[in-house]
Amino acid sequence: MFFSLYPYSLSSSSFFFFFIFFASPLQCILSRTLQHHHLSFAASVPTTISILDERSFQRFVQASRGSHITGISHIKRYFSHFGYLPLQNITSLSDDFDEGFELALVQYQQNLGLVVTGRLDSDTLNQIVTPRCGVPDMGHGHHHHNGLHSTKNFMYFPGKPRWVRSMPMTLTYAISPENMIRNLSLREIREAFKRAFSRWASVIPVSFVEAEDYAFADIKIGFYSGDHGDGEPFDGILGVLAHSFSPESGRLHLDAAETWAVNFRSEKSPVAVDLESVATHEIGHLLGLSHSTMKEAVMYPSLKPRDKRAELNMDDIKGVQSLYGSNPNFKYESSLESDMSANEASDLVGSKSLRIFLHSFFMFSLVHIFGLCL
Repeated sequence: MFFSLYPYSLSSSSFFFFFIFFASPLQCILSRTLQHHHLSFAASVPTTISILDERSFQRFVQASRGSHITGISHIKRYFSHFGYLPLQNITSLSDDFDEGFELALVQYQQNLGLVVTGRLDSDTLNQIVTPRCGVPDMGHGHHHHNGLHSTKNFMYFPGKPRWVRSMPMTLTYAISPENMIRNLSLREIREAFKRAFSRWASVIPVSFVEAEDYAFADIKIGFYSGDHGDGEPFDGILGVLAHSFSPESGRLHLDAAETWAVNFRSEKSPVAVDLESVATHEIGHLLGLSHSTMKEAVMYPSLKPRDKRAELNMDDIKGVQSLYGSNPNFKYESSLESDMSANEASDLVGSKSLRIFLHSFFMFSLVHIFGLCL
């Protein structure tokens, strides 16, 4: 499951984000239970609320090899889950910034399009606590090639799996009638997924048709809470937003605890998540794509609340077309122009969007925290 982080100096906004991460029940973003949750760390949140001051937060920033800081073990678990740090025994993790952790950190910075410093700089820490897709980044057969005219950042799952059907292909999908959410109507959810499937269908010779019978659909979509039987429990608000599986599994699961939105004008929650953006991303996994290192791509792994990224980037298009070929009606030039326009718009609104999100999220969390304390 996304938007790029925009560089900004260490400030009160950064402290607000880390205050939330360490002090509130939303610590699930980086705390992990020993039951191997899918970034699903809510169960390890302490029952008492402890408040870190800004000085405590500052100790994390620019931490480097040789440091020993309480809390690094949580980040090691995070890196282990997403494939960056192979661990033999997660019950005995230290808070030492050792060589293995440094190597994992460098690889993470490379894969997430961050400046590679080998340190826990503010941009990297902010990326770690940004909501994201639950599919690991590593071990998926990287396909990164820097050429004279293009850079390919898309990746595949191991073995480069794809749906095997005669072309043009038709795949059916259905939304679970039992595993639903209450804040959106079935009509709104169906329309969001219809738009998401249409984006992929416009660039490859694959059609997606909604099936009447959920049991016989190729792709099965549902909203689930916590442990839902696939070995990848959800974590509650933010953290992991959704996950899906490589072809031809056809399973697409979304965290029912999120405040899913199809219109930010009507949904005012500071932690609202755009359903269409996440759906488009997860469909990419269902088709065989893993995560992209390009921040503008739909297949980039993270997405901040109240952000929208549903338009396919050329990196997404090239990746999926390498698996299925091109839709005969696809026009390369129009997609390239769209990419350029999107990048220009992103540069204009990026830093302002981040500031608004951090402020809104902080205020929401204060209400949440003190409400629990009453």
